[in-house]
Amino acid sequence: MKIQIRKLAGWTAAWAIGVAALSIGAPAQAQAPDVANYPNRPITMVVGFPPGGATDILARVIAEHLGRAFGQPVVVKNEAGAGSNIATEFVVRSKPDGYTLLIETIANATNMSVYKNLRYDTEKDLAPIIQLMAAPSVLVVNANVPANDLNELIKLAKANPGKYSFASSGVGGSPHLAGEMLQLRTGIDLLHVPYKGATPALQDVLGGTVDMGFKTSLGVMPHMEGGRLRPIAVASAKRLPDLPNVPTMKEAGLPDFHVLSWNGLAAPAGTPPAIIDKLNKEINRILLLPEVRKQLESLGAQPGGGTPQDFGAFVSAEIKKWGEVVREADIQLD
Repeated sequence: MKIQIRKLAGWTAAWAIGVAALSIGAPAQAQAPDVANYPNRPITMVVGFPPGGATDILARVIAEHLGRAFGQPVVVKNEAGAGSNIATEFVVRSKPDGYTLLIETIANATNMSVYKNLRYDTEKDLAPIIQLMAAPSVLVVNANVPANDLNELIKLAKANPGKYSFASSGVGGSPHLAGEMLQLRTGIDLLHVPYKGATPALQDVLGGTVDMGFKTSLGVMPHMEGGRLRPIAVASAKRLPDLPNVPTMKEAGLPDFHVLSWNGLAAPAGTPPAIIDKLNKEINRILLLPEVRKQLESLGAQPGGGTPQDFGAFVSAEIKKWGEVVREADIQLD
């Protein structure tokens, strides 16, 4: 069944007004960046989500350390809305001089296929700098579901088509697409129940209103220990240190089934390579700091790192993977 969500005209107008307002004051003629003296003024990191969430916390950790290293303020600017599209549009239309950066997320990969009228191209309009972190998802069921492993869950769902449900934080988000991928890969039929955010989705899985969902380990660990949630499998290449007894999807019988909530840093396309490399080198150093690794692990995340090319290849692979899922499941947002 095709999923078609049409936003109200006011939503579209608000998006356009927001992007236009953010662009006020941008010079019509951009001067060549002063690469040799970069940075010689404050840097802005734009986050497409509200303050207080994992993406915002991560951005502030990196910004603090980067500001110390560069001797210039690194300011985090939250521009939430439209699945991070407002923030992304602002960044891709900014001067490619290294002073306006984007905290990129999995939304920048999934939005490429989910949104029919997207006004940017993640691969063409953004220059990758570095992957910052990744948080693998865990498939969990509530205590009332009579399945202890993936094979039992698949058999149960196949015997009862449409009876069992999965929760997500909204149509087109990674928890939704993960559930769709599970159905496509196993041939089961689940009912998708979208919510406005991860918290209400988790609460209804805990309460038994919905049977299962893909969640990050940080959000579900306390409930696993209390017996209210049962982990089925981890959607990552390796088992998680915090969940050593929970198999990966590959170990459970589904190879190449990876679902990661990830963050990275990107700049507008055309940013000089020397600036990209300087940012990459410094953030690689920051990600190795014990206090930073501890802060990321407290968010249930694994620190990233690597080259701009590594991050670019990762983002391209994510766009391709989720694009296939979106097309097969026929999901579309205006």
